[in-house]
This record gives sequence, C-alpha cells and structure tokens, in this order.
Amino acid sequence: MSASLPSDAALHRSFVSVLGPDNGFVGAAVLVDDLFVLTAAHVVNSALGRHRFEAVAPPPHALVSLRMRHVDPDRIVSARVEPTMWRPPRSAQAPGSGPVPAGQTQYFGDLAVLRLGEPAPHGAEPAAFLPEREGHEVIGLWASGNALTTLRALPRAVAESWIALDVIAGTASEGYSGGPLWDREREAVVGIVVAAHIPTSGTADSSGSPSALYAIGLSTIEAELPDLPPLAVPSAGQGRQQLLSVLEQLLPGGDSVRACEARLSAKLCRKSAGQAADSHQLLSLATGVRRGVPELVDVVREYLVDTSAAGFPAGNPLWDQLLRAARVVSPRETLTGQQRRDLVGLLVRCDGGDKDLTGLLRVVLPYVDELPLVQGLVDATDLLEGYDQPDGRLVPPLLQAVVRIGLMAAASTNPVAQDLDAWVDRVAVRLGIPAAAVDQYRQDARQSSGSRHTTGVVPRIQIELLPLDPGHRFTYQIWVWTGEGRHEIVQVQDSEVTSAQVVDGIRAALRTEVQEHTDRAQVEFFLAPAWLRLEVDTWQLTGDDDESDFFLGITRRVVLRSSGRTRDSYAGWRRRTEALGSSRPVVLDHRSINSVVAQAQLESAPDAGIVVMCCEQKHQSRVLLQCLQAGVHTVLWHRQDHDPETAKRLLDLLQGISHADIPETVRLERARALADPDCLTHHGRWLSLLYDGPDHRPPPFAPDPWALTQP
Repeated sequence: MSASLPSDAALHRSFVSVLGPDNGFVGAAVLVDDLFVLTAAHVVNSALGRHRFEAVAPPPHALVSLRMRHVDPDRIVSARVEPTMWRPPRSAQAPGSGPVPAGQTQYFGDLAVLRLGEPAPHGAEPAAFLPEREGHEVIGLWASGNALTTLRALPRAVAESWIALDVIAGTASEGYSGGPLWDREREAVVGIVVAAHIPTSGTADSSGSPSALYAIGLSTIEAELPDLPPLAVPSAGQGRQQLLSVLEQLLPGGDSVRACEARLSAKLCRKSAGQAADSHQLLSLATGVRRGVPELVDVVREYLVDTSAAGFPAGNPLWDQLLRAARVVSPRETLTGQQRRDLVGLLVRCDGGDKDLTGLLRVVLPYVDELPLVQGLVDATDLLEGYDQPDGRLVPPLLQAVVRIGLMAAASTNPVAQDLDAWVDRVAVRLGIPAAAVDQYRQDARQSSGSRHTTGVVPRIQIELLPLDPGHRFTYQIWVWTGEGRHEIVQVQDSEVTSAQVVDGIRAALRTEVQEHTDRAQVEFFLAPAWLRLEVDTWQLTGDDDESDFFLGITRRVVLRSSGRTRDSYAGWRRRTEALGSSRPVVLDHRSINSVVAQAQLESAPDAGIVVMCCEQKHQSRVLLQCLQAGVHTVLWHRQDHDPETAKRLLDLLQGISHADIPETVRLERARALADPDCLTHHGRWLSLLYDGPDHRPPPFAPDPWALTQP
C-alpha cells in the first residue's frame, strides 16, 4: 500500500508501538493524555509475557516498553498499568465475570491504560476522538506504525460492546490489537482494535475474501473507563463565534474569565494558563476535549450564581443564548462527564428496565419515523443526548426518557427511582429548564405510561431485491425486523426466480416468522435507485391454499426503500424527518426533470420530508435519485399519470393524516382501485410509495461460522 495521506500526520503523532520482552512488536496503543496511553488489555499481557486472557492486573513494578516511531524512533519509554483502569477480556457485560472461555464469541472489556514514567517524546500529541459513524472508512496501523502495513476497513454494525468492520484492503493479523482506528475524513480516532475474524477452512469466505475486524468504540471506552481524563476532540468549527460573543458578555472582566478558566482546567484535568487566560483560551479549553462544552456551561453557571444576584439564571436572555450556542458547538453533548457517569451508574441498577426500549424511544421521539436500534438503557440515553426538544416542548428527549425510566423503576419498587428523579431535577436546573415543566411532564407521563408503553411496533418483512435485466427475474434475501429487537435473515434466494416466487417467499415468512394472523406486518423492498419504479406492489400469489389472489399491495402495506442511501445524506434526512409533523409536502413536476431545478427546489424547502412527484415515467428514476441525495424521507407518485390534477389528488390524499399512516392510506387506495375495476381513472391504480430512511437496512450477509481470534 502507498504511503499514508498527509491527514494521517495527527495519527502518527499519537501512535504508540507496544514492545514485548524481546523488544519485538506485540501490539499498538494510542496517546490519550500527556500521562496516559490507551491499549487493549491482552496486548499488555503479551508485552509482559503473560497469558493474553490473564484477568489479574499486572503488579505495580511491571514495566511495559513503548516506542513512538514517528516522533522519536530510537527512544523507548517505560509505562506502568494504571490499576483503576485495567479491564481484562471477560465473557459478560458485568466486570468481574471472569476471563473469556475458549471459543466464546461475545467479548467485553479488553482495555488498559498505561501511565508513562517519563514525558512523552517531543512532538507527540494526544489523539482526537469521535464516535464511530456508519459508512466512514477507517484505517489501522500494524504494531510498528509503518504506513506500508496499513489496512482499510468499513464499519458494518455494532454488536454488544464491539464495532464490526469489513476489511477492504490489507489483512487483519496479529499486531493490530490495541491500535487506534483512524477516520481520515474527520481526522479522529473512533475505536481501539481488539480482535479479528479469521475465516476457517471450508467457509464461504476462506478463499481469500477480506476478513472482519472488531474494535471497541468511544462510547464503550468511556463507559468502561470512567476515571479516564476527558479525551481530546477535533477543533470545533460552527458556533464558536456565537459562543465567544455570549461569553464575553457574561464574563466581561479578566478576573471572571481567569476564575472560570482555572475552575474548568481543574475539572478537565488540564493545566491552567493562569494570568494568560482569556475568553479565547477558555473556549479552546472547552472545545478541545469530550464533554468540555457542557462542563464550560456548568462552570459559568456556578460562577455567576456565586457572584450574581439571587435567582440567576432564571429569565436571563444571555443565559438562554449561551445554551443555544453551546448546542451549536457541541450538538451531541448535553451532560458533563460527571453527570453522564452518574446517570450510567443509576441505569445499570434498573433491572429489566430495557425490555421495551422501542416503546420508550417511540414515546420520547414521536416525530422520528425510523427509530434507531439500541442495546440497553445506557445506549438509548447516549443516543437521546443528541436530540433537541421540538418546538413547544420544554423538556428535551433525554430528560423525558430518564423520567419515564424512573417511573418504570418505581412501578417495580426499585429504590433507584428516587435517585433518577433527583438526577433529572439537578440536571434540569443546569440546563435552564423550569422545575415546573419537569414536574408537569412527570405527572403527565405517570398518567399515560401504562397505556403508551404497552403499544407494540408493527413488525416488518424486509426484502433486499436484486433484479436482473430487464427486471422479470430476481434474486433476494428476506429479513424479519420486530420491535422487540429481532433483526435477522430468514431466507436467501441465490438462483433466479420470478416475481411470483418472491411473493411466495414473502408469504412463507409472514406465516412463520411474524404470526400473520396477529400483526399486519409492513413489507419493505430494498432496491437500487435505478429500480425504484419496479411495480412490486402489484405482485400477487395465486392458487394458495388459504388465500387465492394474495396481492402484496392490497393485503399488505408495501413500500419501497433504497439500497443506495449513503451517510452523506444523513444530515438532510435527519433534519427533514424531525420536521415531518410540521413541514408541507413539495411537488416536483415536469420542470424538475432537470437535476439543477430539482436540487434548487429541494434546497428551497430544507425541512420538507415528503415529496409528491408528478412527471413522465421515463424521468421518474432521475427525480427519485435527486430526492434520495437530498435526504427526502417519503415520495408519493403515480406511475402513469403526471398532470396537475393528479398532483392535487395526491396532495389531498395526504391531508389530515399523520406521517405514520401514509403506508396504510396508500394500501387502502390501492384496494379501492382493485374493488372498482371499471373505473380506470382511480388514482389508486399505479400508486407508488417510497418510504425511506438510512436506518434498519438489512446488513451484509455475515459469514458462518465465525471464528474469533485476537490479532
């Protein structure tokens, strides 16, 4: 592989090689602080000549040899394991569950922090960290740090506490463990390598196909190592000037700035600038580390409460501006590090509180059509921290969720409920949320929790359809997805079949996987953009024993989704999805067949999540692709008619219904058209629906069996 890109210079300044007893390379690590190095626990065990799954922390006198090849290749630095931050590999979520048994496929832990015994070499810098994002390619360096041994990988899925990645260039072998996964595009570390999938003889991928890599992501690192100092992040961009302007008004004197800078430095375990501190340095200190901006807000509030009149910050417009600017600079972080640690400590005591995560998310995120998959209460609250409260709601989704978790805990007589309520009350004050608003929400949630948490989520049958030109024969994979967290493949068809055989497979999955007589499952076809006009809703199965004429689009809510979505459209999709309840549909007519015009129309309505497409059939694929690139969630169109009257009828169809009811409304219109065969102009005929979003796409087919080893 060619030499690394210039953007990898920051990675090289923080990359650390871990040496074994004979000074050979046994793994890698990353500098996270002036004093600390982060790596995998099994790498430390190997460096000390111990069994790699040894659970007992190394003795205090045990020294690990490190080298930073890119800043001082000849110098060896010694380090000791920090006892409070030793997390050996284990077989269960809870610490202390013992080492990993042979062949166990669910791993937890495997983290260690080393304290340097001497200053890091000149030129070394702590790494910047960011959460992993789907679709962002990452690289890893072998233990030596040599760019010629770089491998490239693409995140696939999050499983338990690990991130799974497909290796797309290079080979995952021994020596990558403990090293950082580097996101070149965002110039940040997104995880620590811990294991690799080595194909076994006789498996489908044993003939040279790329293997899989496994890493521990940022959220798990912070959850496993609460004593780790705040990790650095890339420099913030948007909103800095807004935040700086408000700070200069709230802290007009040098003494006030220096007092806040000293207090913030202590909280973030950073060295204070003393008399040299100013507003710029105060802001840079906050934006340079994880959860630094929430810490800054908390420090400023504490200072102003101590020095201002009683009652601050109630009613202070500058305080409201500070909170808004902080959310722009740090959109995914609301809580300080201590507040987050307190919450995680309470959530792990909520026995059985994660049984209805989908119902909980549905209640606090009613405007989000496609709910993300989460694993446990800790994961759910970490996700919710990135959501702002919609207009007209004073309590943000994160606090709404914790209030409801507290009510569930109280219903099971779990004493942690009182602590959860106290946590909400304390955090609400620091976020400028009136106590009366929290009390009212808690009262409303108490009255409605019984009924709303019992509402289930309609299951889905998902078909990844691969048409073969000219679109009359197909291969496919069928997945089942339920609100209880099940998401797995149930059928694979590799040989070419007709549409009737596809429907037969769907019918079988409906009968055996989702109990058709109980739930009216939604059927979702995943298609490449070029095939989105495929008339799958008209497919049928005849001669069935139980039902003759099983029409997909009549008996089921059939929608199209695109397999061509990318993470580049995620920001637009999220913005438009959050505004589905308030935005108006956009009509793209014959003028929109020009991609420049279509792009301009969509950009002029940045919050519109629904599009009514009304153009000739030969141009529909082009317009649909424009909608996907803009992040549009829902497109409704007629496959044959494209006159203004058709557009008006489709707009009328959307009036007075919620977004979640659109698939059922379209199904009913198709049924009405079928029931009136003499009326050839009924707009239910050839009515098609793209009901899309980047979440819940069937993942790549996993190799079987899996054989995990430590690289």
